Amino acid sequence: MRRIREFFALDDDWDRPGRGLRRRDVLLALGVGVLSLLVLELIRPLGTLEAVTAPIWVQWLVVAASALPLLTRRLWPLASLIAASVGFFALSTREPTLGGLLSVLVCYFIVVLGGVAWARNRREMLLVVSATMLLMLLWLVWGFAVGNALSDYPTEYQDDSVVPVWFAAVGLTFVINALYFAGAVLGGQVLWRNARQRTELEQQAATIEEQSVELREQAVTEERLRIARELHDVVAHHISAIGVQAAAARRVMDRDPQRAGSALEQIEGSSREAVGQMRALLGTLRSGQSAGSTTPQPGLAQLGELVTAHEGGPLEVSLDVIEDAPDQRDRVPVPVGQSVYRVVQEALTNVTRHSTAQRARVVLRVARARVEVEVTDDGRARGGTEGTSLGHLGIEERAALHGGGAEIGPRATDGYRVRWWAPLSDEGDRHE
Repeated sequence: MRRIREFFALDDDWDRPGRGLRRRDVLLALGVGVLSLLVLELIRPLGTLEAVTAPIWVQWLVVAASALPLLTRRLWPLASLIAASVGFFALSTREPTLGGLLSVLVCYFIVVLGGVAWARNRREMLLVVSATMLLMLLWLVWGFAVGNALSDYPTEYQDDSVVPVWFAAVGLTFVINALYFAGAVLGGQVLWRNARQRTELEQQAATIEEQSVELREQAVTEERLRIARELHDVVAHHISAIGVQAAAARRVMDRDPQRAGSALEQIEGSSREAVGQMRALLGTLRSGQSAGSTTPQPGLAQLGELVTAHEGGPLEVSLDVIEDAPDQRDRVPVPVGQSVYRVVQEALTNVTRHSTAQRARVVLRVARARVEVEVTDDGRARGGTEGTSLGHLGIEERAALHGGGAEIGPRATDGYRVRWWAPLSDEGDRHE
């Protein structure tokens, strides 16, 4: 019972697409109907229809009508099967010669096959098919037991026969009918399964295509976010540094020209560095550009230069590096190191722009499984310098990119703190 349930997919309510009346169904029904009438008239002179008692116009009508269920075998598969079965058994009972015509048998075979192949409710399909086959069995038994089904066979043994005539007639009839219905039912089920698998493959292909589109869109979005973060970090840091150094140069220009000149040199250096990083960033957007034509992005090795760039300015910055082992920094993946640099750069830029702090401290901690950086200052928020929080968003996005985290906010005492970390284990590397 379980195998029957699985074979016929009795628990599957899949609705096969493509239902409805199609042009080829109309052409098939017309073609089979015309062919049936042609065969009927071709065999008439041979004397095959002598046993038929119905008028010729009735013969034409019933033979042509046997092709009508072909029109609706997709739209109403079970109803067409029931109607065709009733008509077939009625015709075979009333006019066995007409019911045994090859064209009529072919029409009924196609209808049975279509009923199995197109029925949505598999339980109802199995019930209708089983009832039809049971009716066929009872009809055959009745024909041999009560009717004159044996009248067409010889009544005496042939010289070389092994079995009785009646046994051969009954056995041959049952075998032919069993193969006829089994072929229609099994063929219809195979067609249904093939259509089911084909639909699943099409749906999977469509799902894969949708996912690929989503992945492409996600990649584009992530690249836009990366570019936005890089632009924000580069422009905000260098422009802020230029503004601070320009203000310092303006204040000391009259009484300390040498110090003003030093500030202007730093402005010049910051400008060139900003232009270089902008070119490197924009270079990654150009197609066909060689990898060597872009400037490497700064990382952990450039943190010292970032701190040194604040010398001579109003903000005094110190850098402390704590490592579990010598040269532990060299084992930090390049993408993580670049993110650490950008986080420190953004934090120092925010201190310069939005704080009254005079000192800031950068602490880099590199362990075997984790890298952490902390930037603190001793100032208070400067009035009238509210930002857009895009810098904080960029810091948090960089942390999420590497599977880490970030804490941003005021300290318990005066000042502000930015704490950022990322794992260096396998779990963290896969986010890169």
